[in-house]
Amino acid sequence: MDSQHFEVLVVGAGPGGYTAAIRAAQLGKRVAIVEEQYWGGVCLNIGCVPSKSLIYSAQLVQAFKNDAKEHGIHVEGEVSYDFQAAFHRSRSVADGRVKGIHYLMKKNGITELNGRGTFTSPHAMDLAHADGERQTLSFDHAIIAVGAETRLLPGTTLSDRVVTYKEQILSPTLPKNIVIAGAGAIGVEFAYVMTSYGVKVTLVEFADRIVPLEDPDVSKELTKRYRKMGIDIRTATKVTAVEENSTEVAVTLSKGESSEVVRAEKLLQATGFTPRVAGYGLENTGVSLTHRGAIDIDDQMRTNVPHIYAIGDVTSKLMLAHAAEAMALVAAEALSGEPTQPLDYLMMPRATYSNPQIASFGYTENGSSPDASEVKRTIFPFVANAKAHAVGEPGGFVKLLTDSRNGRLLGAHMIGPDVTELLPELTLARQENLTVNQLARNIHAHPTLSEAVKEALHGAAGQSINI
Repeated sequence: MDSQHFEVLVVGAGPGGYTAAIRAAQLGKRVAIVEEQYWGGVCLNIGCVPSKSLIYSAQLVQAFKNDAKEHGIHVEGEVSYDFQAAFHRSRSVADGRVKGIHYLMKKNGITELNGRGTFTSPHAMDLAHADGERQTLSFDHAIIAVGAETRLLPGTTLSDRVVTYKEQILSPTLPKNIVIAGAGAIGVEFAYVMTSYGVKVTLVEFADRIVPLEDPDVSKELTKRYRKMGIDIRTATKVTAVEENSTEVAVTLSKGESSEVVRAEKLLQATGFTPRVAGYGLENTGVSLTHRGAIDIDDQMRTNVPHIYAIGDVTSKLMLAHAAEAMALVAAEALSGEPTQPLDYLMMPRATYSNPQIASFGYTENGSSPDASEVKRTIFPFVANAKAHAVGEPGGFVKLLTDSRNGRLLGAHMIGPDVTELLPELTLARQENLTVNQLARNIHAHPTLSEAVKEALHGAAGQSINI
């Protein structure tokens, strides 16, 4: 058994892990990164990237179904939509991005280690390669970026008919009908893709509204749009039993005192994630967990073991790829003794790629702000935005929450066309303590969707122009 020593050992090659490895290498460290399966992580392989490819294909299908005649597109005969072609395109998009990760590792002189890594002590790891060979790795610093696992409904197991996002996104075929348990980001994104290709979707949410972590007005707008598409939405509803046979799955749904059995070809579980803290020898490091079972870290991503850091989903700070990337930079800089800055997870952007899209950051309107009595609410609807009409998507709105005392942004909640692209202006403004009066003077090109943000800022500053 041979051994190798590295100044920095990164465990996990997802968005957080590979970003941490690159930044540490840029700062002059000898770096290795360990990955057993998904170079680029869940995000690039079976999550964010291929799902957005499928969503884009679904948008084209919807546009063709609903808007073709309006645009002068006439097709003779029956029109068909080939999901398998969309699926294969999504795999091609994902595979191409993964190749890019290997290029970045080589470019930055980072050692790639393929295999299963298990900590044996606070400064050592046993690496089991796929070919059966083993080696010992030692390190000065470690950055743990191993992600999270899908949380399943109590008493259920996975099968051909009971699946998670992972099994479904790797399937080239669609069922005729499906029950989706969980109406967060994953649930509503799959619901949109599937219903676009003719799948009968029943979307079930335990909370009293879909996308329950978003602004209530956002939930209301998405519910309206999804029901118009034919999605059967069940809120304040619990999955209490799951039975299956060779042809279908029977899902018992309970709401209050009543219950109903919905039969479908598949059940997709999308009820959240739990940090991956078992199976790689974490107990041999002395690293502590929070009471919720995540790795406990400080503002510099350091665990209670000073030379071991953790980033991304395994910390449960904010389970999003861009959050992991931001945490990666802080960890790499901190262990290198470089100046860095703490992160404000509440003010990080959040994005859901339903159609219409959802984008948000910061406080919500339900009184979670430090001083709710001083919150000003401003809404600008996309129906008053010229570009939204030009692209045929005049629904939704931009909602800003500001501090009425000083004009500082407290949060934003948007639903509408491509709103995920409109967040950076606002999160940067929050980070740099800009006021709505300053932001209202920023000139936006016309006609653009970003003018909806501009108009909301004008409204927050007390100088509405186009509404």
